[in-house]
Amino acid sequence: MALAADLTGTASVIDGDTLEIRGTRVRLHGIDAPESQQLCQDGAGKDWRCGQKAALALSDRIGRRPVTCERKDKDRYGRVVAACFVGGENLNAWMATNGWAMAYRQYSKDYVGAEATARAARAGIWAGTFQPPWEWRATKREGKPQAANQSRPAPAPTSTGAPSSGCQIKGNINSKGERIYHVPGGRFYDQTRIDTSDGERWFCSEDEAQAAGWRRAGQ
Repeated sequence: MALAADLTGTASVIDGDTLEIRGTRVRLHGIDAPESQQLCQDGAGKDWRCGQKAALALSDRIGRRPVTCERKDKDRYGRVVAACFVGGENLNAWMATNGWAMAYRQYSKDYVGAEATARAARAGIWAGTFQPPWEWRATKREGKPQAANQSRPAPAPTSTGAPSSGCQIKGNINSKGERIYHVPGGRFYDQTRIDTSDGERWFCSEDEAQAAGWRRAGQ
């Protein structure tokens, strides 16, 4: 089914990777910014409101200019997933390049290069230590308080190592919330990344995957 037309208008910044345009929530494709209440640590180990700062950086970049978002998908929460532009500039890329968001490799590799630029420059969150936003959300879901000793220099890709040599089937959750497993040799097996903090997992057999509610990838 074809996606609806691009969305253009005045944007309100919800957080570092979410906008609202004319009543429609838009999740910026391919990046993951610190959550609004998330703390990071600077080079001296001092806490700072990185999530709040990321949102302010995005808001300042947009100003009062109209934003145009190219729809790509809808996420599991019903939000439009899009690449958004202001004055011809890709906001998704700008957030990653300036260290206010990580490349969200689970869904896209479009901004891996932008993230590498920020990491090399120690820009934004890369100036100190922090939890990747997806890990921070998982910690909150488990009811654990955020502590300084939970933070660390953020890694590059999400976890891809299988727990054991016999468990090679990748249980992935796509942007629509569908649970799909990929077997070795499948078309998308090598490029699929597993992030266990988001509910994804490894399976030791197809029977195990199907019993857990996953379906086999079509290719």
